[in-house]
Amino acid sequence: MTVALCMVLALLLDMILGEPRRWHPLVGFGALAVAIERHLYADRRLAGMAAWALAVVLPVALLAWLRAASPAPLALVIDVIVLYFALGRRSLGEHARPVAQALLAGDLVAARVAVGRMVSRDTLALDATQVSAAATESVLENGHDAVFGALFWFVLFGGPGVLGFRLANTLDAMWGYRTARYNRFGRMAARADDVLGFLPARLTALTYAAMGDGVTALRCWRVQAPAWDSPNAGPVMAAGAGALRVRLGGPAPYHGRWEDRPALGEGSPPGTDAILQALRLVDRGVVVWVAIVLLVGVAAHA
Repeated sequence: MTVALCMVLALLLDMILGEPRRWHPLVGFGALAVAIERHLYADRRLAGMAAWALAVVLPVALLAWLRAASPAPLALVIDVIVLYFALGRRSLGEHARPVAQALLAGDLVAARVAVGRMVSRDTLALDATQVSAAATESVLENGHDAVFGALFWFVLFGGPGVLGFRLANTLDAMWGYRTARYNRFGRMAARADDVLGFLPARLTALTYAAMGDGVTALRCWRVQAPAWDSPNAGPVMAAGAGALRVRLGGPAPYHGRWEDRPALGEGSPPGTDAILQALRLVDRGVVVWVAIVLLVGVAAHA
């Protein structure tokens, strides 16, 4: 019951306040990670492991100690605040809806600029369908990273669990690349994110299947996800595309050249509706997750 209450309170804070405008803890953590990299970087896996432990394990241990040393009401407040900072449900809509609105208005330039705030690909080379696809993919993938993955680890381990997941996820976005600089140093960041995201990613894929065209979602997950580079993004986006019955994936421009990517989903090319439907998929899934946790809590106390 307490876990469900914390989830509801954090989701309400996210709905009312959204992400902090002036200083977000994850932005501050990013600056800390840059400082840690500057002092500990070496082209060795051991250096990357030490940097990852300092950036993730130490803050999680400190939060766990603070939570354990606090009275129960204060510990609950700490959990709610940490989960609120980790969630990005409202942020998904704030980034995705301007893309849809610009496309509806026929303003492709504005749509490209708006989707450029969501993805890392070269958006100036995208047509309207590709802009819709990029925004839809981002909503589906971040539905796992910033919503369901955070809720999963919160349910298991409270504030320290969700903090560890989000810090590891952020480090993967900073260090988890197969480049000359990060292939060894960033290996721990990439592997840890894969491990921590494995179960919640598949629960997210199941959630998308349950909230949309389940048969198509499960088929796309089974057939298409193994071809995707990321072991967690593949199931999430394949199931999400199938649930929406749209075609995602395919070639996309990165750093001045087009890269081949596997196809995701099936059905019609994505339009503006696909972006909004993806947001609704996430929102309905959140309601179901909270309801399930609440029912489990009631049953446990019955």
